[in-house]
Amino acid sequence: MIERKKYLDKLISKKENGLIKIITGIRRCGKSFLLFELYYQYLIDIGVKKENIIQIALDELANARYRNPMELDKYIREQISDGDMYYVFIDEIQLVASIDNPYVNDGISKIGFVDVLLGLMKIKNLDIYVTGSNSKMLSSDILTEFKDRGDEIKVYPLSYSEFYNAYEDSKHAWREYFTYGGMPRLMALNSHEEKSKYLKDLFSKTYISDVIERNKISNSKEILEELLNIISSSVGSLTNPTKLSKTFKSVKQIKITNVTISKYLDYFIDAFIISKAIRYDVKGKKYIDTPLKYYFTDIGLRNTRMNFRQQEENHIMENIIYNELIIREFDVDVGVVEYNYKDKTEKKLRTQLEIDFVANKGSNKYYIQSALSVSDEDKRLQEINSLKRVADSFKKIVIVKDDIIPWHDDYGILYIGIEQFLLDPSSINL
Repeated sequence: MIERKKYLDKLISKKENGLIKIITGIRRCGKSFLLFELYYQYLIDIGVKKENIIQIALDELANARYRNPMELDKYIREQISDGDMYYVFIDEIQLVASIDNPYVNDGISKIGFVDVLLGLMKIKNLDIYVTGSNSKMLSSDILTEFKDRGDEIKVYPLSYSEFYNAYEDSKHAWREYFTYGGMPRLMALNSHEEKSKYLKDLFSKTYISDVIERNKISNSKEILEELLNIISSSVGSLTNPTKLSKTFKSVKQIKITNVTISKYLDYFIDAFIISKAIRYDVKGKKYIDTPLKYYFTDIGLRNTRMNFRQQEENHIMENIIYNELIIREFDVDVGVVEYNYKDKTEKKLRTQLEIDFVANKGSNKYYIQSALSVSDEDKRLQEINSLKRVADSFKKIVIVKDDIIPWHDDYGILYIGIEQFLLDPSSINL
């Protein structure tokens, strides 16, 4: 059993807070396991009676009748037999159908899961938890429906720390995670063929099908597949919809507008498959809308799009670092530092240097550079060129692939190995 302590602790902290707990995240990342296994066991361990935990998995045929909102509401209310606290777990809440209001004959009024849950919220001895994600109603939409009545818990695929602690062979944990990522189901698979098939099936049978069905896209599966492949091959590179449109035309001989590309990218973001990092002008303290970077929510999903061929270590490392920062609840941007200089002829020039990540959380800020190695002095100086030009005193860090003893250079920049960074959240403050 994989411990998801970070998320379990969040659920525990929100217990009986009067809001609907909404567990969001990419499909198959472990939302249902968190709720129906880990949190259920926690409630049992603290003395909650089994009959006081109402569990409904709407994707099971046995519970098909409760996809009718009237039946769902009736069933839950019937389970409450006394004044004790009851806990309601509903999996795949979006499967509840929207039906005509039987009491209002106007052909417009509907009743759906939102009405059910908002009504149940008013029962003081009821604590409600839901998950939901698929083509009919993705988790982000569910959260929007409830506005200030919902309390979100974002769940991600396994972090490297979670993976490392659950993986039997710690010596090869990094290699496995670097290649296949952290989708929980992979922990039960052994061969490359099994893992590869599982990840590919997630795309073909789940993610892409969901996006097509939910957004009513016709005759565009090939476009979506190619767009994912292009994004996969350019992880860590600056791009934008216009550039991607040109790539389709020149490489695939497919004409598709930048507006359509932008729309499709938003569909992938909405499905939690990818996310975007916008550029931030560090000195000018302003955002630069384009170009930007896209990262995959799980590096194994990225690698399977490339059939595990393109294993550019620097780009994969960068994606993993980005995901880790997001899991740690940082706001993450791509940093840009502009500066003026003179060439050999004394001609004044201006250039932009990139900082891989500017990570903010509250009053804390970190400037982070990802590098395979800094053993070569010229390479090291090149990597820190942008960091040296940031005038403020916030922490500046270079994360390298090698397993090194953390050290600081004369500029106060911290150098640390990737595994230590991923396994020890406090290490960035060394």
